Amino acid sequence: MAQHDSTDPGLRGAVRIVALLNLGYFGIEFAVALGIGSVSLFADSIDFLEDASVNLLIVFALGWSARHRARVAMALAAILLVPGLAAIWTAWEKFATPSVPAPLPLTVTGLGALAVNLSCAFILASYRRHAGSLTRAAFLSARNDAVANVAIITAGLVTASLWHSVWPDLIVGIGIAVMNTDAAREIWTAAREEHAMQPPP
Repeated sequence: MAQHDSTDPGLRGAVRIVALLNLGYFGIEFAVALGIGSVSLFADSIDFLEDASVNLLIVFALGWSARHRARVAMALAAILLVPGLAAIWTAWEKFATPSVPAPLPLTVTGLGALAVNLSCAFILASYRRHAGSLTRAAFLSARNDAVANVAIITAGLVTASLWHSVWPDLIVGIGIAVMNTDAAREIWTAAREEHAMQPPP
């Protein structure tokens, strides 16, 4: 399928809105994560910050050549690994001092994150083939985050009703790390292919 014009003002505006939504919810989720000691919320909050950074970078890169956009996308693939590394580090610390996060704030915050990410994915869905791997990176990130939020909500419900343990939160946090690693691989592969297809300057 042919890619659409990367200078489309609607695309730039959509990515800017998504960046602001991610930045706003980062502050909320990070504060709750610290307050209840949740690995999954911490990993997801760092992911919101990463998403805001990715989308702001995309806003600036949309007007560049296809070759330069592909290079930026390869850099974004590396950035996508940051939340995973943060989650693994937090999970390691949690093993040393295990404490069960409060299930109600975990579930409610996960619901809020899901609403934000579904909104972002909806905004970006019609643009996911614009500008190649750049906007694909933004769409994949929003889509994967929505999946992670469903897992966070499930962890909260399981902790509240079935298994009052640190493990549901830990498992989801590590799962977020794995999912971001796979998204990074997919974006890196697409960006390398796009870069190879462009003629040298």
